[in-house]
Amino acid sequence: MQNLTQVADTQPVIVEHPIECEAPNDQISEDNHFTSNIKYLIVGLAFGIVFVKAEIISWYRIQEMFRLHSFHMYGVIGTAVVVGILSVWVIKKFKINTLQGEKVVFHDKKFHWGNVIGALIFGLGWAITGACPGPLYAQIGSGFSVVTVTLISAIAGTWVYGLLRDKLPH
Repeated sequence: MQNLTQVADTQPVIVEHPIECEAPNDQISEDNHFTSNIKYLIVGLAFGIVFVKAEIISWYRIQEMFRLHSFHMYGVIGTAVVVGILSVWVIKKFKINTLQGEKVVFHDKKFHWGNVIGALIFGLGWAITGACPGPLYAQIGSGFSVVTVTLISAIAGTWVYGLLRDKLPH
């Protein structure tokens, strides 16, 4: 699969991606893997702390949400959606580049019923376990070691999806 990327005001550059890459990163310049990992570690730790302090890793908060007993999680998710929408709008409106000076490319998404089915399975798993992939690590880091079962199950589910991918609706 190939994607065209504009770098500043120069000619388009073809970025090669493996066939199996459905969410390609169009970054052209190479990052130092060590510094990238340190950046991601720091951001991950910050998110983990925010998740714990905001109580969004709390099994009870998640159950309140699915039972429609509390607005707390809907407020957090709604705020994240609004911030995401505003961020994308600002990036497009002011043509903000990446830290490496490359143009940010937004790819069009096609509707697939597989996304609906996957979302239903994801939501069911979230409701049953009281955890989704983001807070899993914060829950484990907070001492809820039983959540490792959920983590292993999520990894197994991803592996099974990889096996069945060609037979599923896309």
